Amino acid sequence: MDWQVNTVVTGVDGSEGSRRAAEHAAAIARHWSAKLLLVTVVRTPEGWWGIGGAPPSPEALSAALIEGQQKILSEIEGHLELDGIEHETVEELGDPVSRLVDVCDENDADLLVIGRRGAGLAERIILGSVADRLCHMAPCPVLIIP
Repeated sequence: MDWQVNTVVTGVDGSEGSRRAAEHAAAIARHWSAKLLLVTVVRTPEGWWGIGGAPPSPEALSAALIEGQQKILSEIEGHLELDGIEHETVEELGDPVSRLVDVCDENDADLLVIGRRGAGLAERIILGSVADRLCHMAPCPVLIIP
């Protein structure tokens, strides 16, 4: 089987782990002359405002989320050496696992590169880590960067 990498997807969230994953993804994209998709996913904000508080207006929430995503993406673009790499940024809202799987599906990704991040024990037991869930659900090979 000949494996050709034409599209590399990486999830970025502003963390050190996702920065390292993006560095590896960019190097792989450069090596294969592949397209690089830098994807940020913001989990829907249920409960962000506490038990007694009122939720922010949809407009205020949307503006804050978009601004946060754009900041993460512009920081990673500024950090990476992207000259000569075809790339684009993708902003998604929702469950990080399902949205990254969808981006991989929609773009016929050949590789998904993600950082390994420690979740709390309760989250791992209830939800499983994002990296673990992606390994089971992604439609392409997954490279996890420690």
